[in-house]
Amino acid sequence: MTVLVTGAAGFIGYHVSLALLKAGQSVVGVDTMNDYYDPALKNARLAQLTDNPNFKFRGFDIADAAQFAEALTSFDIRVIIHLAAQAGVRYSLENPAAYLSSNLVGHGNILELARHTPNLQHCIYASSSSIYGGRVDLPFNENDRADHPVSLYAATKRADELMSETYAHLFGVPLTGLRFFTVYGPWGRPDMAYYSFTKAIIEGQPIKLFNNGDMGRDFTYIDDIVDGIMRLLDHPPQAGRTDQPGGSKSAHALYNIGNNHPERLSTFVELIEKAVGKTAVVERHPMQPGDVKETYADISALQRDVGFCPTTDLETGIGKFVAWYRHYHGLGA
Repeated sequence: MTVLVTGAAGFIGYHVSLALLKAGQSVVGVDTMNDYYDPALKNARLAQLTDNPNFKFRGFDIADAAQFAEALTSFDIRVIIHLAAQAGVRYSLENPAAYLSSNLVGHGNILELARHTPNLQHCIYASSSSIYGGRVDLPFNENDRADHPVSLYAATKRADELMSETYAHLFGVPLTGLRFFTVYGPWGRPDMAYYSFTKAIIEGQPIKLFNNGDMGRDFTYIDDIVDGIMRLLDHPPQAGRTDQPGGSKSAHALYNIGNNHPERLSTFVELIEKAVGKTAVVERHPMQPGDVKETYADISALQRDVGFCPTTDLETGIGKFVAWYRHYHGLGA
């Protein structure tokens, strides 16, 4: 069986591809290798994947439909794990066109690929906890309404879910959307707070703490995310199911995938300080446009359906990330 992973040189895509290869699967990885953050990190991830003979790489933009046919026709793809997207809430205020292209046009192209792929068993795609907007009723449940996104990034992810629902309904494409909750860990994205905070604290530079640190996030370690995805591979949703998370009657499920244990941002900073061994220089700022105050995942549906159970607490996960950061940047122990 061949698994297509889009965004394979990205943070989550890299870890998922490694897990698939370790499980003996053949993987075709797709990535545009853009410069949203330092391409050297993407190239370093990709270099580890291409060492495995069961991994094949194709570099192109998923928003370019013509390249799909040329690059992928020779592979017998049975599962698609679609993780490619333009990420970042704040960047969506600066460059909305990137989100419309990658997250809307690109997702539409993946749906068309899934529709026309013979013998496709399952298509799993990345959504986001940001689709819940500024809801204050916690924890977030897949059946909650999500009609008021507070960023363009969130709006594109919610639109992806709605497009997927239509494809499942009209064409019977088995689709599972995963609402990721603040994923972190080794090989992570430099634009994420845990990465930039670690860098700043090590270098003695100030960190920006928004809303005076009075924010909560359901931080989820990358190994737990990968475990959830691997558990879902051979569990495609079934049309007609009455308790499908997200409420679909078609072959389309929506799952929260988080740690089910939100932490205060102030605690998050303290744990990075502890792992680094230095005290942060803190600059306090008001809440930023597009941000939400709290995230908290109800993961009962994913627990019920595939036995998902996150095992990595925040202190352990931050410790592993800081150790990787020092090694990757040649900073020693």
